[in-house]
Amino acid sequence: MELKLGCHLSVSDGWENMGKVALSIGAKTFQFFTRNPRGSSHKEPSIEDVDALARLLVENDFAPIIAHAPYTFNPCASDEGIRDYTKETMAKEVALLERLPGALYNFHPGNHVSQGVDVGIEKTADTLNTILKHAKKTTVLIETMAGKGTEIGKSFEEIKRIIDLVEDTSHLGVCLDTCHVSDAGYSIATNPEAVLDEFDKIIGIDYLKAIHLNDSKNPLGAKKDRHEKIGLGTLELEGIRRIVTNPIIASLPICLETPNELDGYAREIALIQDMVKDL
Repeated sequence: MELKLGCHLSVSDGWENMGKVALSIGAKTFQFFTRNPRGSSHKEPSIEDVDALARLLVENDFAPIIAHAPYTFNPCASDEGIRDYTKETMAKEVALLERLPGALYNFHPGNHVSQGVDVGIEKTADTLNTILKHAKKTTVLIETMAGKGTEIGKSFEEIKRIIDLVEDTSHLGVCLDTCHVSDAGYSIATNPEAVLDEFDKIIGIDYLKAIHLNDSKNPLGAKKDRHEKIGLGTLELEGIRRIVTNPIIASLPICLETPNELDGYAREIALIQDMVKDL
């Protein structure tokens, strides 16, 4: 078996170049931030560069790649101006991703701050109802969260409640982050089958479209969200093996977000591919 495995790359050197870098380390997918993840600065890519990446992805049989919305977006912000900016910018980014073959657009469902979970869920769903109007080939992914602070999306039930308020779910999915769900209290490393069964019963397994494969610096249920390199955290190497050898997970695009440079990602990709080589 060969996994559709990749890592997080930088868009700063160009869209097509990300594809070339991914190929150089044996990746079959990759993830990138659409803009500065913690700031407002942004340089619009050239359409020629985006189209060159699209051709490279098709020519090299890539799995769907993942564009990650920046952390500064808050789709359930109490400030209407912030929420409108988030809607407008996310819609614009989804429209650009339509130039790629079946891209995935991942986002954090937001922080309700003092509004409460119920209001946060309603506002995130409202944001989705705006941006999904622009998604014809692109699938928008709600990421599972660790539960720190006032994050929404820390449980499968909260994600289901968001989905239930979305008018058109034909281009909506979920990205499961292994560090986040472990920190949220799901025993993904010791019993991925049970976690996926719970996901299926609450959300529906057909909504699961991608995996963020990360070890965690924290114990189960810590609600802190601190990623660790593969095999060096509390999920441990055996837990990672259980996850990637699960047939449901093994069929999906899997991206590493571990604290690594490119050579570290290359080693982790080779290590994880080796776990499934005889399956």
